[in-house]
Amino acid sequence: MSVNVELINPFISAAQSVLRDLSQIHTKMGKPYLKNPEYEGKVLTVIVGITGELRGQVIISLEEDIACNIASHMMMGMPVVELNDMAKSAIGELANMVLGNAATIFSTRGIIVDITPPNLCLGSNMSFTVSDSKTICVPLELEDGSTLLELNIAIKSK
Repeated sequence: MSVNVELINPFISAAQSVLRDLSQIHTKMGKPYLKNPEYEGKVLTVIVGITGELRGQVIISLEEDIACNIASHMMMGMPVVELNDMAKSAIGELANMVLGNAATIFSTRGIIVDITPPNLCLGSNMSFTVSDSKTICVPLELEDGSTLLELNIAIKSK
């Protein structure tokens, strides 16, 4: 798998930083792999487009119960037992913060990118058609080795 890690690492760093700062959730990077953008089971996906000197999209995917847990952390511990509009809004804002932070990291390297508003999809057994880039899946794992969420990155230089 030939991938320019300089284009992937900002997303990983931003996600880990935002999760830690916003939710006190510490993650480690799992083993990246090429992935078809297909999601089995009941999954929440957040799709954010990348424009500018890079183009493509990032899909953050997580299981519904994990999304509720993260939303609960984001709302100062208020219990979230279902993905209602407030919880979905929190996860959308999480994606905005992750991708905004990644855009800032790119700008410090002289690469100017912009992001689209996040699109949330909740469903079972979903499949997406993505750009003509390969999708690199980077799992972010908890200390026990379980996957918290996946960053599915499909970008390329213009």
